[in-house]
Amino acid sequence: MDIQNIISKLKNKHFLSLMGNASMSILAMVTVGILLRYMPTNDIGFWFFFQTVFVLLDTFRTGFLQVAMIKFYTGAEKTKADAVLGSVWYLSLLITGALIAINIIAVFFLPIITNLGIISIIRWFGLTFIFTLPSAISSWILQSDQQFGKLLVLRIINQGAFIVLVFVVILFKDLNLNLILTINAVSSLLVSVYCIFKGWTRIRTFAKRTKESTLDLFHFGKYSVGTTISSNLLRSSDTFIIMFVMGIDGPAAVAMYTIPMRLMEVIEMPLRSALSTAMPSLSEAFNKGNKEEVAKIMQKYAGTLTLALFPASVVAIIIADFAITILSGVQYSGTYAVSVYRIFMSFAMFYPIDRFLGVTLDIIHQPRINFYKVLVMLSTNVIFDFIGIHLFGNINGVALASLFTFSSGVLFGYYWLKKYLNFTLGGFFTVGLNEIKQVLLKVNLKR
Repeated sequence: MDIQNIISKLKNKHFLSLMGNASMSILAMVTVGILLRYMPTNDIGFWFFFQTVFVLLDTFRTGFLQVAMIKFYTGAEKTKADAVLGSVWYLSLLITGALIAINIIAVFFLPIITNLGIISIIRWFGLTFIFTLPSAISSWILQSDQQFGKLLVLRIINQGAFIVLVFVVILFKDLNLNLILTINAVSSLLVSVYCIFKGWTRIRTFAKRTKESTLDLFHFGKYSVGTTISSNLLRSSDTFIIMFVMGIDGPAAVAMYTIPMRLMEVIEMPLRSALSTAMPSLSEAFNKGNKEEVAKIMQKYAGTLTLALFPASVVAIIIADFAITILSGVQYSGTYAVSVYRIFMSFAMFYPIDRFLGVTLDIIHQPRINFYKVLVMLSTNVIFDFIGIHLFGNINGVALASLFTFSSGVLFGYYWLKKYLNFTLGGFFTVGLNEIKQVLLKVNLKR
């Protein structure tokens, strides 16, 4: 009976979602650790730059459709759901084709481009973008259906295929930028083929698309894509500024700055998991007209996570140098990577509240306000990045700029969401504390 209870708990959607995000993050950090040890510093810097640009460009597809699909697909009857999925495939193919057409045009400018990072993007973006389409849509569908067990499998295979190919190459050759870009494209293709074989892509619904569903997705997506692009610009603006402002030191500085960013997965793992499980619940509550429940769900998830992450942040600050060394090797011990990580973790408690304020704005049909929120944060970040580099002359200044960035996001998001929902900033902590108390009480009662 105890074993059955354990199995049932392991099948819980919250646990499976957390495991999916945790496995992805852990495998990603393992991959980064391997690459930092086996690739030249400049090459790894250019690889991180390629990933940053790829994720930013991929946002035109993901940002336009992922949240919109969850909103219109979740809870819909089968005919409507199939029409939504078919329309998602239709719009995905249009967006993919448009960006690949731009990529093909850019190829003709290769002879006059000297920056290796830009050259790598032009050569490899289009192919990789096509290869990732089926797996991307599969992950959206599995999340919407709350099939977190299958989503866990997909995420492990996604990162695992890349790591296996990296190990195979290391056995025979020295890793370099071109090899790692090839491995990335091949592993993306293998994962997408697997998704098609398993039937997770639901590509047959393409024939069931409707004009109504396509327009619904388009009109919602035109705001959410702006928000998601701005959010990715917010995350990637540091990389762009460091790469181009710091001159010849740019690639190495990007590599050093990316190390603590990867370690921020300590925060991102539970945050992504909470968002994955909360979004369908928030959407369902709002669609039923229960605004009070929307506010409660938002504060429960964000508040609990904020309080739970506080001790983790303190520990991370204390062991920062050890963590950096474990991930990247002794060559980065005592460098700016350590101080940047300490700076990040000192205000990590802003992350859950800021992210849930933005997601909830989307859920209650206010993507335009969320878009403005991210623009405010992006503007704040760029301004303070330049101020930080001017004052400090190193990446510590860029890291400190993030404190002002997330503060502006929380204040702006609270001000506007307060117009639609009845809640307070203090409520995040009181609701979160009550949730933790209830969990601890249940644990004590079972003893």
